[in-house]
Amino acid sequence: MKGCKSSEPAPVLRGDEVTRKILVAGHLAAGKTTLISSVSQIPPVRTEETMTRAGIGIDHTELPGKSTTTVAMDFGRLHLNKKLVLYLFGAPGQPRFFPILQDLALGALGVLVLADTRRLGDTYPILELIEDLGLPYAVAINRFEGAPQPSEKRLREVMRLAPTTPVITCDARDYRSSLNALIDLVKHLLTLMPEPSR
Repeated sequence: MKGCKSSEPAPVLRGDEVTRKILVAGHLAAGKTTLISSVSQIPPVRTEETMTRAGIGIDHTELPGKSTTTVAMDFGRLHLNKKLVLYLFGAPGQPRFFPILQDLALGALGVLVLADTRRLGDTYPILELIEDLGLPYAVAINRFEGAPQPSEKRLREVMRLAPTTPVITCDARDYRSSLNALIDLVKHLLTLMPEPSR
């Protein structure tokens, strides 16, 4: 599968494409908004608001370089090829917004769960919720400067992932890296689909 370069104009929808909804989830500041922005071929929809002192004790307001947070969703569109179009919905990562994540999960084919190895513990409630919803997923470790780089085996152990769950490393700021993470997720989802009857 080859995606179109993000610098190219978005292909016009003809109406005969196969469209699929993908949820992008993860803890606060995992890179969800950044990933959708890096791959979307339309101007992404963002619902970011400035983090204020009112969030102290509720959100991680002390995170370096983090001054805004998603309060509803992000949205982008990506043509993986001429026939397959992904609608990307990014969910806010704070537990108080989990009802929004549950709503956004309706109709999703699968989930790309972004994680930061400096705060893996914040990923566990997200994974638990995704599993409770019965959605297949892949875990994408977003590369942050200075973050620990545990082995895939160790990540699987601490996150208690099934052997079949893909673990991907990506840079959410980079178009090609983010695209590859989504392609890996789609490939995983295809392996879970039943063979068509003849």
